[in-house]
Amino acid sequence: MTRLSVIIPCYNEQATIEEIISRVQATGLAHEIVIVDDGSTDGTREILACLNGRDGVKVVMHKRNQGKGAAVRTGLQNATGEVMLIQDADLEYDPRDYPALLKPIEEGRATAVYGSRFLGGPRRTMFFWHMLGNRFLTLVTNVLFNTILSDMETCYKVFTADIAAHLDLKSPGWGFDPEITAKILRQGVRIYEVPISYAGREFQEGKKISWRDGLTVFWTLIKYRFAR
Repeated sequence: MTRLSVIIPCYNEQATIEEIISRVQATGLAHEIVIVDDGSTDGTREILACLNGRDGVKVVMHKRNQGKGAAVRTGLQNATGEVMLIQDADLEYDPRDYPALLKPIEEGRATAVYGSRFLGGPRRTMFFWHMLGNRFLTLVTNVLFNTILSDMETCYKVFTADIAAHLDLKSPGWGFDPEITAKILRQGVRIYEVPISYAGREFQEGKKISWRDGLTVFWTLIKYRFAR
């Protein structure tokens, strides 16, 4: 079985952190769960302190909030698996999709797999403007990098440790998704997509992304298309 490292960037997710850990563990597929708390102030850190070292859980604490990209970078630096999988700390994405995400890698058909919310899987309806923004940014990605992704902004990004070793991520915040996609594609890797389920949160439930983050994503795509 592939040694899978599940990396969970986490910020103020007291209400969901124990449940998402439980769901990941229930798959029986994770060699380790690397959780990076990005300076939470709501009690999440205290929960994680109690779980650290139990059942394959490894917790790393940032002293201050640095952004999702920084948390993912720290997670990758502390992961030891053969395959890396990014998992959000909320409950929007379902770990029961792990077998479908891992299958192309285990069968030797891919070294990077994205879980797409737009390939027919069951989903809770998204905000229209979020969907439109996502489609636009994915289109920009496809034009810049000559590919045909359907969901560049997906949380579920899965790739081998060899790909991870060559990413050299810099973006601290929401620029993480376009940067990692750009750098995977610039390695000459073709990303494999599989359909996943999705249960998007409302803002009152803790959803954090805004239209300003979309601007960050757009400029990051431009930057890493041409930066050397």
